[in-house]
This record gives sequence, C-alpha cells and structure tokens, in this order.
Amino acid sequence: MEREIITSRHNPLCAHFRKLAASRAYREETGEFLCDSPKLLQEAGLWGRTPCAILYTEGADLSRFEGDGTVRIAQVTQSVMESVSPAKTPQGVVFSCRQSGAAGFELPEALKAKGCLVLDGVQDPGNVGTILRTADAFDCGGVFLLPGCADLYHPKTVRAGMGVHFRRHSYQCTAEELTAAFKAAGIALYAAALRDDTADVREANLGGCAVVIGSEGRGVSEQVLSLCEGTVKIPMSSRCESLNAAVAASILLWEMARGR
Repeated sequence: MEREIITSRHNPLCAHFRKLAASRAYREETGEFLCDSPKLLQEAGLWGRTPCAILYTEGADLSRFEGDGTVRIAQVTQSVMESVSPAKTPQGVVFSCRQSGAAGFELPEALKAKGCLVLDGVQDPGNVGTILRTADAFDCGGVFLLPGCADLYHPKTVRAGMGVHFRRHSYQCTAEELTAAFKAAGIALYAAALRDDTADVREANLGGCAVVIGSEGRGVSEQVLSLCEGTVKIPMSSRCESLNAAVAASILLWEMARGR
C-alpha cells in the first residue's frame, strides 16, 4: 500500500499532534494521547492497541501495522518530525492512540485482593509515569490519580510509563468518589504521612489496602488525610526530610506486595 508523505509542518495532522502534546483539555476533548518512540509503538502492538495515526521518518519499522487499513500512516521529513515530537531528540516515530478510560467510576475487582496506590497532588508527569510502571511491576490492583496530579496522558507521563498505558487501566477521580467506593468495598485507606497514629511501614500489613502518596513539597493534603484510617512512615535517616514521590511509592508498593 502506498503511504502518505507529509513535508509541511502546517499539515492538519501535524497540528493535531502538536495540540495533543501541548494541551490536556485537547486530549480530553478528542479522547486521544500522543506517544513518541518506536518502543511505545511496539508495546501498543504487543498489547493489541491500534494507533489512530502514525508519523515516521525513513527507516522506522511499522510492519505490525502495515496491513491495517484503519491506521493513517505518513512518512515525514526530519524537520516535520522535530516540529511534532514532544521529545528533545525525536526517535523517528510519533503516533496517537485512543485513551482507555471508560465513562463513570468503578473499582476494579483486583483491587480487593491486591491493594492500590492513590496519588494526591503528584504534579511531575515523569514521577507519575514511573509510579505507574512500578505499580505494574509489583502487580498493584490499581493506581488512582486525584485532582491536582499530572495528567495521566501527558507525553512525559506516557514516556516514563514505558507502555503501561497499553496494558493496565489507571483512574482519575475525586477524593469523594474514591473514599465512597472504598467504604462500600470495605477497603482501608492509609496515607504516607506523620501523625499520632503513624506506624512503621515494615510493621504494617498493607496487603489489600489503599495507600496515599502526596507531593514532595506538601505531602498528603489535609482533606485526603482526614479521610484516612491511619498513616505509615518509611524509616530513613534523620538528615532527610522526604523521599522523591516515585521512590516512596516503590517502597510502599514492595511492602504491599510482600503483605499479599
């Protein structure tokens, strides 16, 4: 099949890709998100996700999608690729894909057995993507992003997730939706924070529980903290005030897996 060739940065598809990279509102409006590497394209194919459109430079391997007439595929020049890719050094493939979130909010069944992680105000998309990838590695039941977190589909979140967006669902919801669902399911909610009831994470049984991670600067918000049944802490040197959110999440995810 003869492929399309795009040489102008002003092509409508190029403009669409740039808006997907730059605007959360546009991503939500279109229900699409942008991915920017051959590795992510390989992951999409591996997990049965069909891209909406693919832009590539000469030499890219698109064999998995060549016979799919539903995918718009176009070869572009290096200058066009540089204009659409959100990466400083483009890797030769940029593509759009449909977001996987379903309408409404419902707890996944796996949550009751495996526990989950809740992110409160984690604003760095690289941290969010790393946490999603780590949660997948430890087979966490689900990751929930409360308002104020980085966009689940920000290009940096997607890049750091290394394909997790294609194989696992994550959820964006309000604290009220989340706590109501947890209460109905009988799932205990804890926070990584310091207060009178704080327990050493090594001594807490977190299997089947939900644990909240806050931002490095502010920690878990007072609103969310007030909804938690207890708190846990990660023991560390007194010289250190806090851990990077992704690092803290990794430790807690390990403890949750160990508790199962």
